[in-house]
Amino acid sequence: MAVLDQLTSQQAIDLENKYGAHNYHPLPVVLSRGEGVYVWDVEGKKYYDFLSAYSAVNQGHCHPKIVGAMTNQAQTLTLTSRAFYNDMLGRYEKYATEYFGFDKLLPMNTGAEAVETALKLCRKWAYEVKGIDENAAEIIVCENNFHGRTTTIISFSNDPVARKNFGPFTNGFIKIEYDNLEALEAALKNNPNVAGFLVEPIQGEAGVYVPSEGYLAKAKALCEQYNVLFIADEVQTGIARTGQLLAVNHENVNPDILILGKALSGGAYPVSAVLANDNIMNVIKPGNHGSTFGGNPIAAAVAMAALEVVKEESLAENAETLGQLFRSEISKFIETSNIATLVRGKGLLNAVVINDDEESDTAWNICMKLRDNGLLAKPTHGNIIRFAPPLVMNKEQLLDCVSIIINTLKEFES
Repeated sequence: MAVLDQLTSQQAIDLENKYGAHNYHPLPVVLSRGEGVYVWDVEGKKYYDFLSAYSAVNQGHCHPKIVGAMTNQAQTLTLTSRAFYNDMLGRYEKYATEYFGFDKLLPMNTGAEAVETALKLCRKWAYEVKGIDENAAEIIVCENNFHGRTTTIISFSNDPVARKNFGPFTNGFIKIEYDNLEALEAALKNNPNVAGFLVEPIQGEAGVYVPSEGYLAKAKALCEQYNVLFIADEVQTGIARTGQLLAVNHENVNPDILILGKALSGGAYPVSAVLANDNIMNVIKPGNHGSTFGGNPIAAAVAMAALEVVKEESLAENAETLGQLFRSEISKFIETSNIATLVRGKGLLNAVVINDDEESDTAWNICMKLRDNGLLAKPTHGNIIRFAPPLVMNKEQLLDCVSIIINTLKEFES
């Protein structure tokens, strides 16, 4: 078989199973093309994408402005490493810091790398600014979090699949219940070694759990009271997904450290970033942290184009409007349904809870039927289906998708 011969879906799946590590369990559909809100499989069947590469493709598949920026830069200069300056990074840093309202940006590639960067930055600030004794800093995290799968990050996960047989784990983390201000204050009180509070504004992988109104603002106030950095992981919730540019904007919270990834490139290229003001970021000195590819010219060009698209096409406003419509229409169905019990979310990050336990395969079977009916989604935590289409979707397309989802769910009514 020549490398570029046309494959059938089964041939592509067989190749991955034989030659690839089995670290994912994909829905059995093999995609070969994408445009806007649609993707096509190798046999040419068209689907609505309702996962958006876990919110990386907020701007739609193969957005011409983003792809254009990527290809133009790729023909000029791709990589210099940070051993030298390049003529794109500074422009990107200026654009992004002004865009999000911070003094400085530290560029990385993946979401997990950005989280690791934020943890290092928080610890260094704790020792050099707050005055915590070296190696004594602790960072508060939330149960059921998902911040990535590196060794340090899974050290404070409580997902047994992510943790089993990967120890020993990294110390220095305090786990508390999500959306529990009393637990947060208890962890902050009488513990001068707390350096930061790392939190997802909405817990995505856990099942799109939206915290109580006011939680984020009050958590930020507690962090200020105890001189602790509020670290917002907006890798999945950021870049217009929840109906605001950042999910923390719903409560007018300005995090001390902001973590971005995924849609920062519109899904075209691995780009992530950590943003903070000078009083925090200036603790990083040459040699403290880095990445060969972080801040490369293609990444800089792609990220600027991706952020421009968000503003030019009013994607946050569209996500807010369509998200309300989605939850309203699904809620009407749920009132008389015995297969779905709840819809929750913000903007176009939503989840439907299926009336079955986490160990069942009902949600998976529903997603298989949704695939057959022309819509791609994926379960999370067994009995929850996440729905997160590209933010370029219009009202007519959304209502068509709602019809597909409801009619599919009806097939599973008992």
